[in-house]
Amino acid sequence: MFQAKGCEVMLENLTDYPYSSARRVVMGQRGAVATSQPQAAIAGMEMLLAGGNAVDAAVAMAIALTVVEPTSNGIGSDAFALVWDGQLHGLNASGKSPQTLSPEHFAGMPQIPSLGWLTVTVPGAVSAWRKLSERWGKLPFEQLFAPAIRYAEEGFPVSPETARAWKRAADIYLPLTAPEFQPFKEVFFPSGRAPAAGEIWRSQVHAKTLKAIAQTGGESFYRGELAEAIASFAANTGGIVSKSDLAAHQADWVQPISTNYRGVTVWEIPPNTQGIATLIALNILEGYDLSQYPRESASSYHRQIEAMKLAFADIHRYVADSNFMDMPVEHLLDKAYAGQRRSLIGKNAIALAEPGLPKGGTVYLAAADSELMVSFIQSNYSGFGSGILIPGTGIALQNRASGFTLEAGHPNQVAAAKRPFHTIIPGFLTQDNQPLGPFGVMGAPMQPQGHLQVVANLVDYGMNPQAALDAPRWRFIAGNTVLLEQAISRNIALALAECGHNVQISAESGMFGKGQIILRRGGVLVAASEPRADGLALAW
Repeated sequence: MFQAKGCEVMLENLTDYPYSSARRVVMGQRGAVATSQPQAAIAGMEMLLAGGNAVDAAVAMAIALTVVEPTSNGIGSDAFALVWDGQLHGLNASGKSPQTLSPEHFAGMPQIPSLGWLTVTVPGAVSAWRKLSERWGKLPFEQLFAPAIRYAEEGFPVSPETARAWKRAADIYLPLTAPEFQPFKEVFFPSGRAPAAGEIWRSQVHAKTLKAIAQTGGESFYRGELAEAIASFAANTGGIVSKSDLAAHQADWVQPISTNYRGVTVWEIPPNTQGIATLIALNILEGYDLSQYPRESASSYHRQIEAMKLAFADIHRYVADSNFMDMPVEHLLDKAYAGQRRSLIGKNAIALAEPGLPKGGTVYLAAADSELMVSFIQSNYSGFGSGILIPGTGIALQNRASGFTLEAGHPNQVAAAKRPFHTIIPGFLTQDNQPLGPFGVMGAPMQPQGHLQVVANLVDYGMNPQAALDAPRWRFIAGNTVLLEQAISRNIALALAECGHNVQISAESGMFGKGQIILRRGGVLVAASEPRADGLALAW
């Protein structure tokens, strides 16, 4: 396979910024944080300055994000993490479906709905905070909640991109009239509208709930008063999430999966997440010397798009809760199989990629210090989630059951006590068994596509972390349809269209993901934050 220019290039090229985001990398020696909201990044830095470590910082940021970016995540979210402490550890804190859920609940429906109780699985984010803090944290668990509680009680100015997302959500949630949706609207749309950018928003119920979680180490959420409130509201409004469902939840330590791409090892969380799609696509792409084509060329874009298209065909057929998959992960990651799939790529776009047969609304954050590095992702799934908020608590529940399919016999078919297919994926890079660092790009199906493009930017094109995030992106949709960001030249768009791609140009930057990166360069931490979001990278 073709070798990369070398990982050292992307960390020496710190003065080269070919794109116009006007951001630069941030560097420090003791610690670094990066996420999509400045207030949350500050929460992480508060923990570092208080003597905490990268895990303390990551958990504090995750908690703060439930308040300052509720359009993407909340107390009722799911989460995943990758943590380096000399080796890489994976945490799957996604929840299972209710124990009484069955396909019969969806009889007569063409697909699983996107709102309401049938979309809710047991939320796992709280369990992730606790697990990470218990294993690595230096600071008291309660201390990690202080910034989030402060933001909820005192209020904060809503950031521009979050305000835009909140306004778009108004069209979805305000028309809902069923009783289970009213508490949600009272908390997030108290005046019948979304808050504007710069407007102060606060929520005393969020603060109250976060205090209860902090004081009980999360027990209240799964086995105490908050669990009782969740189960009672479900029982009174047609939901089936029960106290026993909540009590049975646990976050699981998992073995991360990886592939070696031109000397750099790319790590993802194993299924039930879609992270494996990035690895499949990289295996396919590795057979091309991508660096021989300019980064801004149709030849480079075409090969990346087609590799991703083939990867998606496989994961949509085979990936599910790992206990239900009938295709081993190692078969999907076999490089000989990748070679077979690569042979399907030609000069023209594949009109509809089919799976092969191998043999045998989200927030992302990164944190690092001198010993630990954390890649963490947390999400409601679609915007605010299910539209259900438990009265008096501020707990907005995710709609992760929408990730199931109703297709009979599919490994991801909806069933009881089962984890659905998950879109959220934290990423991590190593080289020669040493950490380079965490990276991630949020945004539903854009996430593995964003991972692929960031890795190619870093490894094939030698970009520094900020330039790798700044670079214009594409997004495969379905069939042969691909969205291109406006910054991509007209010549590239026309050339892709001549290859048979159904090219669409999108002005909505949110369609192309929002990412963060922290990489280690000797004793220096190099951090970058996505220009498409309101985010911030800090280092000291």
